[in-house]
Amino acid sequence: MPGLHDSLMIVTDLDGSLLDHHSYSWQPAQPWLDKILQHQIPLVICSSKTASEIIPLQQQLGLSGAPFIAENGALVQLDHVDGDNLRHHAGKDYSEICHCLRRLRQQYQFRFSGFADFTDQEVADITGLTVRNAALARRREASESLVWRDSEQQFAAFSRALEQEGLSLTQGGRFWHVMASGSGKGAALAWLLQAYKQDKRFSQHNFITIGLGDGPNDAPMLDSVDYAVVIKGHSKTPVTLTRQDQQNIYHTSAYGPEGWQEGLQHFIAQD
Repeated sequence: MPGLHDSLMIVTDLDGSLLDHHSYSWQPAQPWLDKILQHQIPLVICSSKTASEIIPLQQQLGLSGAPFIAENGALVQLDHVDGDNLRHHAGKDYSEICHCLRRLRQQYQFRFSGFADFTDQEVADITGLTVRNAALARRREASESLVWRDSEQQFAAFSRALEQEGLSLTQGGRFWHVMASGSGKGAALAWLLQAYKQDKRFSQHNFITIGLGDGPNDAPMLDSVDYAVVIKGHSKTPVTLTRQDQQNIYHTSAYGPEGWQEGLQHFIAQD
């Protein structure tokens, strides 16, 4: 079992994990956040949220300048290097994705609505976010979030049509997310870890990774870390992992930040 003095890296989902699914509060996780900051353990946010949402949240959590994974892995930002933010962008940009979705919707009469179709107020009504934070959620760069309003048969046809366009679907806690094929939280984390190995400041670190998530879109990330915490979630779709090392997987009994704290307590030895 790793300890706080080992070369740990914590990789965490936000909504339903570090943040409460309903209130977006992280206060129950504060004791462990304090330990992570005290021991200077990298905490990588890995979320469906946009960069515009994550950066102010990092400031509130005391993580300013830390690397993060946004939009379900479609976008990766490394920490500040010489005052610059190095961003890795997977595949098509937002305008290209939206253009493709409008074309497919018109061609096949698919019934769905994306963030590009909603107003800030409508996103706020759906998510429980403030209108200001809903506006940040709509500042997308490399993926689109949508609400599916059609049949399962049409959904299968939609998925096939996206594949032909070099796009893929992943399910989050509230929305379906469309992004470049081959991207996702697992691929983004692999890119991030490789970038760390090439950075002289971290090349000597062989990080022990602990991942925490509650939704199906977290599965690729949870499959690729050393220790996986599956937080009890609200999604009807279970989190299905392909890894076989059951001793390195922990399912929490608590939801949200309480489960987040429970998972770290399970895997990290105390001083």
